[in-house]
Amino acid sequence: MKHRVVRKILISVVSVVLFVAVALVGGGFYLLDYALRPVATIRAKEAEAYDYMYASYPHIRSWLDSLRTTEALRDTVITASDSAQLHALYAAAPHPTDRTAVIVHGYTDSAVRMLMIGYLYNHDLGFNILLPDLRYHGTSDGKAIQMGWLDRLDVLRWTEVANDLFGGQTRQVIHGISMGAATTMMLSGELLPSYVCCVVEDCGYTSVYDQFAKELRERFSLPAFPLLDVAGWLCQWRYGWNFREASALEQVRKCRLPIFFIHGDADDFVPTEMVYPLYEAKSGNKELWVVTGASHAFAYHNNPEEYTRRVADFVDKYLP
Repeated sequence: MKHRVVRKILISVVSVVLFVAVALVGGGFYLLDYALRPVATIRAKEAEAYDYMYASYPHIRSWLDSLRTTEALRDTVITASDSAQLHALYAAAPHPTDRTAVIVHGYTDSAVRMLMIGYLYNHDLGFNILLPDLRYHGTSDGKAIQMGWLDRLDVLRWTEVANDLFGGQTRQVIHGISMGAATTMMLSGELLPSYVCCVVEDCGYTSVYDQFAKELRERFSLPAFPLLDVAGWLCQWRYGWNFREASALEQVRKCRLPIFFIHGDADDFVPTEMVYPLYEAKSGNKELWVVTGASHAFAYHNNPEEYTRRVADFVDKYLP
């Protein structure tokens, strides 16, 4: 009798453990696909990308129309080490210059949807510009969104391409918004070529784990542990990286380039408080602008003239 009771208890415990394990793995795969493979959202955004830009940033219309009709806005493609075909848009400055901006878009956006920052650099400041489509965005290949971590190495490759396209002796700023800002910060901790001179990050997150934990809490009312950790292990198995290692904060600690940190004080997607540890972690030359009233990724939209002036003041110090 006693052995039968013990056996039933063991069977019950094992059943519960197996159920929880299966639920966690299933939930982890769901979370991974939900976050990193939102196909419908990306396709919908790309289909109306130019219309969105004209409607949201009407002041760039004549500049953008001119680039498109004269074919000054061009396409280029590179092949990554895993054979993925990666696409970018680029345009030379109105007058020959070595000053060049590599401009990195955010989550589910694309190169086209960063052309307002292209306008800032190309039209207002007279820079050459290159705008990549990150993996799984725009017309680039990719199995899933990489949240900036593997993208940082692709952007490093794009700085080499930009240097070759614009004369071989460029001086570059890398400017990213949202996930693109996290990408630029993640890149900033790597050993970079001498032609990369400074970084502008606008509303980037501290780490993928931190951002996903916030989303898990707000969207599903769930704690980060253990589901997010399981999803991170599955990401490592499927894509070769995990949520905890994808840390802009740790990369910024290693950065030796000047960084301009921008964040809206009304940002509730990448919370404003994320910018402060990032700013504190950065040693050396740095600046911080917390933009009054700006929600996520709307600092330029709400304040185009001040945004342009502040960016110009910053980059002019390091790309005079």
